Amino acid sequence: MILDGLSVGSIDSNCYIVGCEETKEAVVIDPGAEGKRILRRIESLGVNVRYIILTHGHIDHIGALDEVQRGTGAKVLIHAEDAAMLTSSNKNLSIYVGSAVAMRAADQLLQDGDIIKVGKVTIEVIHTPGHTRGGISLKCGPDVIFSGDTLFAGSVGRSDFPGGSHTQLIASIKKKLLQFPPDTKVYPGHGPATTIGWEKQYNPFLIY
Repeated sequence: MILDGLSVGSIDSNCYIVGCEETKEAVVIDPGAEGKRILRRIESLGVNVRYIILTHGHIDHIGALDEVQRGTGAKVLIHAEDAAMLTSSNKNLSIYVGSAVAMRAADQLLQDGDIIKVGKVTIEVIHTPGHTRGGISLKCGPDVIFSGDTLFAGSVGRSDFPGGSHTQLIASIKKKLLQFPPDTKVYPGHGPATTIGWEKQYNPFLIY
């Protein structure tokens, strides 16, 4: 499996490129900023991006969406409950950071349990609300999870934005993500990678 990541934008959001080594089909997860840089990385990897998957609809995860979509022709996928965030600068919070970005609607709306295939790589959608109503994590292959802004290394996502709920966020993590094997790698929306086992044992938000 191809797995490449880069930190983009002023608050260092993680953008990931995931694909099949055999077919070179790929997805981009959360193109938050620096679209040209993301496109250069795609070109250097030699992959054909079929889908852009958004873990949620906040501006720091969708800021370069239009540019990357135009550059790849990929279909845009987001959970149904966050769909309106793409087309509303108020809902995606961009209006509050001085950019007022509104984009076109997604090509496909996701639900919990949906399966996305790129070549021989299978990606499962896990609805993990709490940071936003439509926040998702993505289970990729046997031992990788992209957790968006749900779970971080040693921390969890904010829940004080509209649509957020700390109770729901912790329930999403404990009932869904922490059920995976301890050696499952977690690639979050910000910061370094971690594992389910480490978070289950040491994350101060999860051990009480």
